Amino acid sequence: MGLWLVNADTVATSRFVISPLAETLACLIALLRSTADTPAAQEWLGRHQPAYRAQLASDPVTGLLVRAMIRTGWITDFLTPPPGGTGDADFAAELAVVRRTGPAAARADVAVTLGGGPVPDALDRDDLAPRAADLLDWVWRETVLPYWPRRRRILEAEIVARTAQLSQHGWAATLDDMRPGMRWLGDGRLQINAYDYPPLEISGGRLAFVPVTPRTGWVTWNDRDQYAVIYPCSGVLAEDGPAAVAPAALSALLGPGRATVLAQLGTPMSTTQLVAVTGQGLGSVGRHLKILLDAGLVRRRRSGRSVLYYRTETGEALITAD
Repeated sequence: MGLWLVNADTVATSRFVISPLAETLACLIALLRSTADTPAAQEWLGRHQPAYRAQLASDPVTGLLVRAMIRTGWITDFLTPPPGGTGDADFAAELAVVRRTGPAAARADVAVTLGGGPVPDALDRDDLAPRAADLLDWVWRETVLPYWPRRRRILEAEIVARTAQLSQHGWAATLDDMRPGMRWLGDGRLQINAYDYPPLEISGGRLAFVPVTPRTGWVTWNDRDQYAVIYPCSGVLAEDGPAAVAPAALSALLGPGRATVLAQLGTPMSTTQLVAVTGQGLGSVGRHLKILLDAGLVRRRRSGRSVLYYRTETGEALITAD
């Protein structure tokens, strides 16, 4: 199995961060593999995949390159620089790291992804990193940026939830359900996947955990002792479809903010999730939920470590009434 060996200081100073580049690469992987495991993700894929395919068809070299860089079990290293600094850099700053990759290093990274053999003749060229950066820039502008304010709220809510879980239940509970194959084994051993790789000593390095909304993930590190685990947001937070819209008459009756909260509760959600998907503040959502509870339009129940809110029959009738 793939193991990272960490000391207490490395774990204690690790952080959860947002990376626009990681979100963009996760979306590129979804476009390449045609993967969508929710109706919202399927709708996003159907909206953007035709343009993505047309983009690659117009540039066969880049089409060959992206299929060489993203393989089952491995992603070319220069595509996945760990977040530096606070991990909250803008997309352009992160993309510049990819673009600066030297020609020899880019070819060597692609060769490793292809199993160690030489790169195909069509990819034996000096512009692999700029081509990859240009494609990532296109994916960002066309498929991520239009949704970024909402996605960012979702990622922020995920970090808030994980941080709360960490403070209440410790690292083992926080890491064990983060991504498939990952769990805390104790004694300074973090299993990052089920692959048979030699253990990697990362004690003393900087460790970051980076959520993305597509259902994918990877691990990455560089020669400056920076390490990162990219993992998918949990549950309904990962869905990036349009927010549920309350009927106009109901908004007039309850107020638009309260009606929006009620409209979102077709699926049970926590307060943190409602903050993410509505864009309203935590205090506002809490006040709306109290009034909706008192009116009998929603109920709440505990699910594991979370309190989930959901519509009652009366609340459902208000939402669905013609």
